[in-house]
Amino acid sequence: MHPKALLDTTAELVGLVLKFDHPADAVVSRYFREHRELGPRERATLAETVYNVLRNKLRYDHFSPSGSGPKERRMAILGFHGPRDFLHSALNPVESNWLKACDAIKPDDLLERHRHNLPEWLVGPLKAQVGDEFWPLAESMLKTAPLDLRVNALNDKRADVRAELKQAGIPATPTPYSPWGLRIDGKPPLTKLDAFTRGAIEVQDEGSQLLALLLDAKRGEMVVDFCAGAGGKTLAIGACMRNTGRLYAFDVSAHRLDALKPRLARSKLSNVHPAAIAHERDDRVKRLAGKIDRVLIDAPCSGLGTLRRNPDLKWRQSPQGVEELTAKQAAILQSASRLVKSGGRLVYATCSVLPQENEAIAEAFGAANPDFEIQDAGELLAALKVEGAARMCSGGDTGTRYLRLWPHRHDTDGFFAAVWKRK
Repeated sequence: MHPKALLDTTAELVGLVLKFDHPADAVVSRYFREHRELGPRERATLAETVYNVLRNKLRYDHFSPSGSGPKERRMAILGFHGPRDFLHSALNPVESNWLKACDAIKPDDLLERHRHNLPEWLVGPLKAQVGDEFWPLAESMLKTAPLDLRVNALNDKRADVRAELKQAGIPATPTPYSPWGLRIDGKPPLTKLDAFTRGAIEVQDEGSQLLALLLDAKRGEMVVDFCAGAGGKTLAIGACMRNTGRLYAFDVSAHRLDALKPRLARSKLSNVHPAAIAHERDDRVKRLAGKIDRVLIDAPCSGLGTLRRNPDLKWRQSPQGVEELTAKQAAILQSASRLVKSGGRLVYATCSVLPQENEAIAEAFGAANPDFEIQDAGELLAALKVEGAARMCSGGDTGTRYLRLWPHRHDTDGFFAAVWKRK
């Protein structure tokens, strides 16, 4: 595509995303479906430009007024993903000079908000938690997340799959914490690989893999993944159970569970039973009360631990939205806890970095439910032979009560998990 036409198309998509009517990935996917003439390179340029704009929105908003033309075009120019000489060939002289002036500005000369590119309501809670690590955290959130794969341990070994990927021209390195993970550079066409079609690999962040590991489901048990979504953790749990027992995948969205079906078929798991429920008090849930060995609740949350993948969330979320979510999280945790039998394990998790969605929910639940005894996540992970388990945890007398993953410390999405045993 000619540079000028590509920039015009990119600006159009940037304008649609910046309306924030829908999640950015949904807007981009719909645009690509409606413009099938776009090739892989054009799609990559459009998508990466959109995410650059979302990551650096405050800085680009600061630069934008000094430029000319429609705002979406100025934002697309500032965030354009591609060689600068290619971009300059699409610009008029005024735009080209303006871009050179913007590029010459040193980050250290900018205000804090134009460097961290975070909404002010989020800055305070992050600084309070990580202190001097705030800037490494902020900088990590402006980067693209690595692509992590989970090897299906039911049928394949990580070392074998790694060798297979290497033969296909895709170098992979073992993830440092998850025993099932492989990390690869770039975005190779995984769906064309035999490893993908036979169910040997699934795309899954290492942090998400660790949640399934922490549940530690055993052969022959009754297990519930309470907010299963598209089932990434469900599949990992089913493999842990060696395709035995019974694993329920509950979610209020039948549409999300539909996305699990082709993944489930590839995985060769037969012990998974997806079920759409109306709400956390659904009759299907009540019938299983006190019968379940292990329950994982990856609760609906702000998703602010996934800003490297979903940078639009920092602009689409709000304190009011988080407050509404915390009420839902507490209700789901309380209802799902009734499933756990005596001696059973309960895991509450989010992909949020906010304490009100994490520690506050866990501590309130613990205070209201003395029949649930908090377990030390660090000790559990160490027993599972996870290297550096203590470094991934925080809270409590030992400092390892909760799993607490951070992008800048662990190169995973931001995750939280609390674990209880029912007395």
